[in-house]
Amino acid sequence: MNRFLLPLAAFVLLAIVLGVGIRNSDTKGVVASPLVGRPAPQFVLPNLLDPDTPFDSRTMAGRWYALNVWGTWCIECRVEHAALVAAKAAGQLPIIGLNWKDDPTSAVAWLAQLGDPYEATAVDAEGRVAIDYGVYGAPETFLIDPQGIIVHKHIGPLSAEIWERDFIARAVSR
Repeated sequence: MNRFLLPLAAFVLLAIVLGVGIRNSDTKGVVASPLVGRPAPQFVLPNLLDPDTPFDSRTMAGRWYALNVWGTWCIECRVEHAALVAAKAAGQLPIIGLNWKDDPTSAVAWLAQLGDPYEATAVDAEGRVAIDYGVYGAPETFLIDPQGIIVHKHIGPLSAEIWERDFIARAVSR
């Protein structure tokens, strides 16, 4: 019986130490992106609301902006949508939408119904640009500086608090 107590005690102590460390971690739930600190991939894609005029990411050079990857099929994209609309209304940072592997008709209807938070929306029907950005699920949002460098990546739905803390504060502080 005693031979089991020492391993059990060691396991319980290890579980407590790991639990406290995870609970108090500032980076809990954060997945580091290897693209942070590197140039944002450039792309030219169809513009959702104006298919005759393609969107070229190089037009954003010299400006801070957020690139938000979304799709109408994405439940969490609907969760964050109101925060994006409010962010656009505040006018502090332009948001470019990257409509990922979606039906354009559904996407246009979504924006008409819920509001359009985007300065422009590029259509990534085949998902190639999303792959270049290392996207593996929507929503994901990238903060890109005026030199075209990815400064921050957020995985999951944005809230007003996350927008202010992780996007506006970074863009304004530099």
